[in-house]
Parts: sequence; structure tokens; C-alpha cells
Amino acid sequence: PNEWQVYNYVDGQAAGAATTLTFNNAGALTSPANGQITLTPFTPSTGAGQLALTLDISGSTQYGEKFALRNTQQDGYAAGKLNEITVSEEGVVYARYSNGDDKALGQVALTTFNNAQGLEAKGNNLWVETFGSGTPRTGAPDSSNLGKVQAGSLEASTVDLTEQLVNMITAQRNFQANSQMVSTMDQITQTIINIR
Repeated sequence: PNEWQVYNYVDGQAAGAATTLTFNNAGALTSPANGQITLTPFTPSTGAGQLALTLDISGSTQYGEKFALRNTQQDGYAAGKLNEITVSEEGVVYARYSNGDDKALGQVALTTFNNAQGLEAKGNNLWVETFGSGTPRTGAPDSSNLGKVQAGSLEASTVDLTEQLVNMITAQRNFQANSQMVSTMDQITQTIINIR
């Protein structure tokens, strides 16, 4: 009469064998002696790694009345799948799960130099610190004049395409005019030579 079977379920599926809880006549827990229930390790169907949990039930007591569910309160999340990875303006990388849980995975760091023009180009968009660039200053985005992170955006071109096309057409016209001038000079020179 003072024994209870505890069954563990995860997402409606049994996770391991039942554990027996034993109470004395005063209602105090006597078994397991340390008040700990170690759940059989299980692997969630979400693709997460194997989980091993230990529950502390040392404060549990038994009362001499019929069993009734008194209070239920969930203090965790159901199993969930990774829905997306997002990055905030502060550079914090978040994992968002189908069960509503959000976890901060880490933070992107930004680095700047006192003289960015002093960096040495190594190719493939790689740059190296030099004496002229000064030492790097690294920190969290939106702090110490480091700027913000704008997640999911593409950098726009650093030039105005229309202006560059106009400049290219102007340069082509100048080239044509110069070519015409050279051709005219050749004709004049040829005429002078033929006058003799």
C-alpha cells in the first residue's frame, strides 16, 4: 500500500522501465534512499542527441487518501525541431524551435581598426593588420562605435550604377573625338607631304 510505480513518458512514448517509490507509515519517502530517480537515457525523435535525466523527488510525501491530480505545471518544453536560425541587431545568434523555445547560441563579434585604409589586402576579400592600421578593437555589435548587424540583408553596391554608365559613355565619346582628331591630323600631314 505504500508503494507507487512511476512511469516516464516522452511525447506519449514510454522512456525506460518503471521506478518504485516506497513511503513509510508517516508518509516520508524511504526508497529510493537518495530521493533521486535516474531516467533511462533516450534519444528524441527530433534528431537531438541522447538525453539522460535525473529527477530529485526527495521532498515527496504520501498522504492517506485517494489519488487525485492536484496541480499540474509544466516547467519545461516539449520536444521540438529546429525551425530557423536568426541574428539580432546586437549580433546574438538564436535557434528557434517548433515548441516555442528560443535559445541564444552565441554572439557575433565585430572588429575595427583606427585606420582601416592601413590594412594590407591579401586577396579573396582577406585583409591583414599592419603597423599603419593600428591594433584591432573587437567587441559586441552596437557598442564602442562598432555598428550594428543587419541580419538577412545583402550589401548594396558602393557606386551609383547610373552615374558610372554616364561616365563610361562620356569617356567613349571623348575617345571617339580624339580618334577623329588623330585621323584629321594624319590627313593634313599627308596633304602637306603631297604638296611638294
